Amino acid sequence: MTLTSDVATEEMLELPWGKVQVLKGGAGDPLLVLHHDTGNPGWLPFYDELAKSFTVYVPSHPGFGKSDRPDWARTVRDLATLYLWLLDEFDLAPLNVCGLGFGGWIAAEMATMDHRVFRRQVLIGAAGVQPTDGEILDQFLVSTTEYVQMGFSDDANFERLYGSEPDLDQLEVWEINREMTTRIAWKPYMFDQSLPHLIPGVKTPTLLVWGANDRIVPLNCAQRYLDGLPNARLDVIDGGGHYVEVERPDAVAKSVIGFLTD
Repeated sequence: MTLTSDVATEEMLELPWGKVQVLKGGAGDPLLVLHHDTGNPGWLPFYDELAKSFTVYVPSHPGFGKSDRPDWARTVRDLATLYLWLLDEFDLAPLNVCGLGFGGWIAAEMATMDHRVFRRQVLIGAAGVQPTDGEILDQFLVSTTEYVQMGFSDDANFERLYGSEPDLDQLEVWEINREMTTRIAWKPYMFDQSLPHLIPGVKTPTLLVWGANDRIVPLNCAQRYLDGLPNARLDVIDGGGHYVEVERPDAVAKSVIGFLTD
């Protein structure tokens, strides 16, 4: 992960259970952004847009990037618990959250565990619920490069971020992140059977954002969240895949900021 912004800084937060790498930028109320299972590729244009209205915190999940790995962690709820601990340790809650894919699943788990931790939540292409039709793409059936490519609706967008052939350092990062994903989200793959039964208790205003061409997490997963969350709405973005915030940063940021500041 590289930091490519004059706006953002990189910090290593010390917690009793280990260090957490955090990118931080902007000004205003805090906004927690939880990244995809492939990791955080750096300070994205999407983050720059959010940072115009908020102080944006983008931590690397425990076991991802430069953050320490809790060897005992075996479920996404374990990571959710560690994030609740982090927010309490640094007195950041309540705050807004934006979860991307796998990070959306973590955010949803956090919301079920503490209904007051988030003022508003945005779940973008969130995993965590079993599709009613089809399945969440199994990244372990393809190479890491193929998996990331399938997250884009246009290969040119993949190449702009990672190049036509990602270098060895990037491949190593993806493999480390994939190992951690295996530890905590393997069986069942990328969903929690209990989550649909728990989210009806989450009254937090929620915006669901999905890329119209998401080939990783089917759009019908958005409908499951929409059916379960009592205060949610859905915004489908044309011209974007699973990494819709990379492909359509302005459109997604406009939707997110409008919702969070309404």
